[in-house]
Amino acid sequence: MIDRRLPDELQRILGLNGERVTTAKKIAEAIREAGAYRLVGIYDVNVRPGMVTNIARIGPNAPSHPIFPITKGLTSRAITSRKTVNVGDVASDSSYLTALDSTRAEIIVPILDETGEHVIGTIDVESEDLNAFDSKAQALLEKSANVLGKFWSSGH
Repeated sequence: MIDRRLPDELQRILGLNGERVTTAKKIAEAIREAGAYRLVGIYDVNVRPGMVTNIARIGPNAPSHPIFPITKGLTSRAITSRKTVNVGDVASDSSYLTALDSTRAEIIVPILDETGEHVIGTIDVESEDLNAFDSKAQALLEKSANVLGKFWSSGH
């Protein structure tokens, strides 16, 4: 069960006005702790060069794909649709880019700009459990993504 106070905690972290990478790491840590997730990544989405870039990642090992094209992985679907992609069993989805062999479920939550038209970042959460992200967890992560739009728009 994800902690429903997560959006408030993210708001508090953003209010600290810290350095960008440090703030992103604190955001990832807060998300990981709120849901007891194994891996959380915060990514920039830059449409012009067509790349997704990891800003911070909390979990085992370095990112397998720290930079990748926006046309790859589950992230591509989240960017194109501007909607959350929640895959309960990544083994059944050919779009999944393997980060850790033991990942069973992944959720990618797009972070939209102020207009709601463009994806500027993503929250990427992985779990060792099948179907790890229920509707309540997804709703809280989406609410958190709305809060995090300020991370990009404030020039962090």
